Amino acid sequence: MHAITIPEPGGPEALVWAEVPDPVPGDGEVLVDVVAGAVNRADVLQRQGFYNPPPGASPYPGLECAGRIAALGPGVTGWSVGDEVCALLAGGGYAEKVAVPAGQLLPVPEGLDLELAAALPEVTATVWSNVFMVAHLRPAETLLVHGGSSGIGTMAIQLAKAVGARVAVTAGGPEKLARCAELGADILIDYREQDFVEELRKATDGAGADVILDIIGAKYLDRNVQALAVNGRLAVIGLQGGAKGELNLGALLTKRAAVTATSLRGRPLAEKAAIVAAVREHVWPLIADGVVKPVVDRTLPMPDAAEGHRLMESSTHIGKVLLRVPPAA
Repeated sequence: MHAITIPEPGGPEALVWAEVPDPVPGDGEVLVDVVAGAVNRADVLQRQGFYNPPPGASPYPGLECAGRIAALGPGVTGWSVGDEVCALLAGGGYAEKVAVPAGQLLPVPEGLDLELAAALPEVTATVWSNVFMVAHLRPAETLLVHGGSSGIGTMAIQLAKAVGARVAVTAGGPEKLARCAELGADILIDYREQDFVEELRKATDGAGADVILDIIGAKYLDRNVQALAVNGRLAVIGLQGGAKGELNLGALLTKRAAVTATSLRGRPLAEKAAIVAAVREHVWPLIADGVVKPVVDRTLPMPDAAEGHRLMESSTHIGKVLLRVPPAA
């Protein structure tokens, strides 16, 4: 098969479409013929040499894919060869084939194109696990999403609105904010021109956000705590603004607030399977009903993954960037 390899860490040009050995499904795994994968920030970090796959995972980038089951490994039940699926991966999505633990498989939602399903696993698992399973967002509460026009952000807006929450977003510029508004965001904050703490206070009569989903990290830590409501929950899922910051414990105590930080890729298989099962139960019906939809900026040929990485690093995209596997020669 062919896969995107990284012979040496570096810029987007470090991504090389090359012939590699086919994966073999182990116990409890299935082999998937990949139709499409998606670009994530973690892939960029891996390409740069900063985020290696966990032990035993595929060395190739790609944290999600969609395709058809080609073979079942020992002990797999509930799936059949030919099933159309999408999958949460620890790596290997930038390839023609990938071996996936069966617990990380999801059926393609009813009525959704198979290729588009590649945009779903990582964002739905990340948002549902952090905003709902950890931070316990409830109806009528306010969620602040940093990076509202990103893949994570566009999914967080829709899921929060689907459960009856109020959504505030930060994004850069009128075009991105307009797209967030189309998805249901109620409070629109241009982080380039406005102070999100002050804007959120004005929009919530001083209350603040009950839950904040943050991709920035250290740079926003103090201001996020300021923006939290009493009993608020800050969920940190990214470190685009640095890994080390000063936390005002006094402010946190006064607000009886909580700060959590999680990642998805390195979790034990059982934890990933539990998250995937929760996504299938709670999110898949919303997608099947058309209440929640994947937001895709564009789809590129997988051998051109470098262009997808350039787009990701430019932050000019809205939603997800997909990579389509080319037809077999």
